[in-house]
Amino acid sequence: MAITITPSKQQNFKDVLNIGFFVLAVIIGAWLINLFVFQSFSVSGPSMESTLYTSDRLIVNRLPVTWSHIRGSQYIPPRGQVIVFRNPLFEKGMHDEFIVKRVVAFPGERVVVKDGAVRVYNEQNPNGIDFDHDYPGGSSPTAGNVDTIVDDGHIFVMGDHRQEGYSLDSRNGLGTIPYQNIIGPVALRVFPFTKMRTF
Repeated sequence: MAITITPSKQQNFKDVLNIGFFVLAVIIGAWLINLFVFQSFSVSGPSMESTLYTSDRLIVNRLPVTWSHIRGSQYIPPRGQVIVFRNPLFEKGMHDEFIVKRVVAFPGERVVVKDGAVRVYNEQNPNGIDFDHDYPGGSSPTAGNVDTIVDDGHIFVMGDHRQEGYSLDSRNGLGTIPYQNIIGPVALRVFPFTKMRTF
């Protein structure tokens, strides 16, 4: 003789409650991972060609920024690093809240863009760093005429497509980027799968 067990209404309620808690935990966990561990972004526009192209899908490593904040300091990316940051000129309704560029210079450094080349001057390099040579990745020649000192708490960034009209960056209207706007370094391109790579 078969024995059938009919769940009680109380058990049904507990099951629904458990499922609800599980779904909520997954949502909160995903939010925390996105906020503190890694974040995904999609590239739009030609400013980082030929390193990145429109529709490339990137994973940004949030851990260095999170760890720096835990220690009570600002995250400072290395020179030449490709980073994602919040657009300091962003206003509601604009589509480019987050931007991807390459780090060129730090507070107190002098950046000179002249005759198609980029040089960065500091105390350790009074004759200047040949950015195009030492940190390859950008297209040459670099457009613009710039001679500026980077403000405290900011970094100077440029796109890799440095010909005229391709990249809005610290040379031509975007300005320097506050450390606090940095989302994190680009760690991985996950799409297209045929061009997957680390940075």
